[in-house]
Amino acid sequence: MNTHSTQPFPSWDDAATAGMDEAHLLLYRSNLLGSDLRITNYGGGNTSAKIWQKDPLTGQNTEVLWVKGSGGDVGSMKLDGFATLYMDKLRALKGLYRGIEHEDEMVGYLPHCTFNLNSRAASIDTPLHSSLPYAHVDHMHPDAVIAIAAMEHSEAITREVFGGTVGWLPWLRPGYELGQRLAEHNAKHPGLRGIVLGGHGLFSWGDTSKSCYDNTVDLIAQAQTWLAQQRVAKKVQVFGGARSTSLDAAERSAVLARFLPVLRGLASQDRPKLLHVNTSPEVVEFVNSQELEPLAALGTSCPDHFLRTKIRPLVVPESVYTAQGAALQQGLDDLLRQYRADYAAYYERCKRPTSPALRDPNPVVILLPRIGMVTIALDKATARIAGEFYVNAINVMREANAVDRYVGLPEQEAFDIEYWLLEEAKLQRMPKPKPLVGKIALITGGAGGIGQAIARRYLAEGCCVVLADIDPAAAQQAQAGMGKQFGKDVVRSVVCDVTQEASVQAAFAAAAQEFGGVDILVSNAGIASAAPLEDTTLALWEKNQSILATGYFLVGREAFRMMKAQGVGGSIVVIASKNGMVASNQATAYCAAKAAEIQLSRSFALEGAPLGIRSNVVNPDAVIRGSKIWTGQWSQERAAANKIDEADLEKFYRDRSMLKRSVYPEDIAEAAYFFAAEHLSAKSTGNILNVDAGNLAAFTR
Repeated sequence: MNTHSTQPFPSWDDAATAGMDEAHLLLYRSNLLGSDLRITNYGGGNTSAKIWQKDPLTGQNTEVLWVKGSGGDVGSMKLDGFATLYMDKLRALKGLYRGIEHEDEMVGYLPHCTFNLNSRAASIDTPLHSSLPYAHVDHMHPDAVIAIAAMEHSEAITREVFGGTVGWLPWLRPGYELGQRLAEHNAKHPGLRGIVLGGHGLFSWGDTSKSCYDNTVDLIAQAQTWLAQQRVAKKVQVFGGARSTSLDAAERSAVLARFLPVLRGLASQDRPKLLHVNTSPEVVEFVNSQELEPLAALGTSCPDHFLRTKIRPLVVPESVYTAQGAALQQGLDDLLRQYRADYAAYYERCKRPTSPALRDPNPVVILLPRIGMVTIALDKATARIAGEFYVNAINVMREANAVDRYVGLPEQEAFDIEYWLLEEAKLQRMPKPKPLVGKIALITGGAGGIGQAIARRYLAEGCCVVLADIDPAAAQQAQAGMGKQFGKDVVRSVVCDVTQEASVQAAFAAAAQEFGGVDILVSNAGIASAAPLEDTTLALWEKNQSILATGYFLVGREAFRMMKAQGVGGSIVVIASKNGMVASNQATAYCAAKAAEIQLSRSFALEGAPLGIRSNVVNPDAVIRGSKIWTGQWSQERAAANKIDEADLEKFYRDRSMLKRSVYPEDIAEAAYFFAAEHLSAKSTGNILNVDAGNLAAFTR
């Protein structure tokens, strides 16, 4: 996303596109454009092609507009991401247009223009593409061009940069009216290669998909080169020069580990939210600069930016974020209260009779001098993408101010985009979130069979997961597999030795920096050992106590501290064992440690209740398949203790149970999900759930 980059744009591959039809060439072009964030941001921009196809009703060839559908991303979309519409019907809509005061009603006509029963919804930019006479059209949001579009003297500078080959239109909200003005401007200025939209982006075109792509990237490169030359010629200090220097990595990590859970808690009073930290060079240069506060206050320009970032960020002074305890809580709470009040006042100033109700008034973008940027959203991907969009905004402000003067969108225009009824309708169409969306779970022993099963169950319900395990290779392998299945944004791994206080604290600090905190602790790290009492060495006893008792205490304590700092409750799930309820022959050290885990959970429940922190126990028994502890000596020892062949262990335990059923990791995961999910177990704490297929001696009393 660095507009300073001199790397060439991706090249069109003639060999790869040989033999493609027009639709697949459009898809190739779209993906190629979206592969470089200097060309357009995630989810931003759109592409189109006018393709002659056989009409399924008449059998005659008809002209069809293929245009990126609503809500898609050009970089990752597939062929089904395009809306398809009859061009003759789109042209006929002009006779129904009643003027700019009524332009939103034109969106309701677009479904009537659908070709071949395509269910992909057409975007608000469809009239912009259909109004232009060119076979292939790109609408991109490159930082370099938006910087020119957001300058005070944007029109004159556009002429200078492109030598009159690119037109210019003042800011106008995307929609049918802008499409008509694009067409009129193009008709009055024959020979144009594109048009810059003030404060918005670039339209460009070509006779073929390849020539359209080449034209688009050439215009962006031209803008980049001109801006670079201006920076050198004017010798401008970027953002007025540096005001502060960054904290070193260790100090930054310590501050974030303390600050982020408090921030997340204060911003999550209504719904749980997730955080994303960005300390990229572009961000650090901005937050450390002299012009941070005045530029941040101006807000963003491109509508794609502030739809995801709000019109302006919150700047948190170092004196607030470096405070501790009650001082940190109070200082940050005061800042957030003021931001919410200011946002509510902005809403009251700008609202119209038909405006949707006030939305969440908390900031999305938090800027920390000497550290970087934190973004907040209901899910991790949205938080990350919001940060990427604000980096786009930073790039625009840097380039615009270096040459001319950066100008944000007028407040009313920004509001009309943010609270656009068409955007509201899109929000209302979004599916209901899954139960654990916005929640963060840290699972010790996360790379083991039970740990992975629990992680997958949580991830399937929208949770973000940190896999904490002493085996780094196994943890990374588990993360890779889950990332492929559920998306890379939602799962992380961290090396954690639960017997070492510093290691446990580092794991929770990592969870805070990756997601913002921890809502759910699954204490699952474990070993298994067996020996007759007289052969139980002190070393074996201490090993069990260290991992299963001390380890569970350490992770429980750190979870408690973080949940208390967040102030929104939490859930601790202790994976103990049937052996914590009833002793097994020749397993003294193991049974005693498992009993300690159960008592720890009860203590956590007692102290956590006033804070909304629940703690419950899941007691598995004989989870043989997929469990790492049964792959080593434990399996041999239990077979010997029960005087059976090792190969018969699963059958032995199954037949021993009252229900005559085997217990699997997925069964333990269901119990762990029950205790994690507020909608299922909000009134359960201090409880024990046996998942052992029935064992009379282990019945809780």
